[in-house]
Amino acid sequence: MSVFESAVTVNKPAAQVYAFLADMNNHHRLMPDNIADWVSTTDEASFTIPNITSLSLTIAERVTDSLIRIIPTGKPPFEMELKWALTEADNTTKAVFTITAGLNMMMKMLASGPLQKLADEETTNLAKLLS
Repeated sequence: MSVFESAVTVNKPAAQVYAFLADMNNHHRLMPDNIADWVSTTDEASFTIPNITSLSLTIAERVTDSLIRIIPTGKPPFEMELKWALTEADNTTKAVFTITAGLNMMMKMLASGPLQKLADEETTNLAKLLS
């Protein structure tokens, strides 16, 4: 499994960061601009990455104020899991976003850069939105 991780500190309590991340409707605001056809509910989202693939995701686990685990539904192009882990200290929250992906050697060469960029962009956007 390949792991892509990005962390950010948000100047908000964990409960506020968790409330934002626990609603899949808010995740569109974290995604890169090239995401198309976004449709979401509180628990699920589907979208298209133009010229690459369509994905459907669902929240598989919520641990209040500390963890949100998101998995694909249907048939993704590769096995994957997205996870937000939150830790609060002094009214700030460290948010760590991890993408775990089962990539073969060829897919790893093609997808590693974009997946790391996605992880970094999501944490950067989270910090901007909740500042």
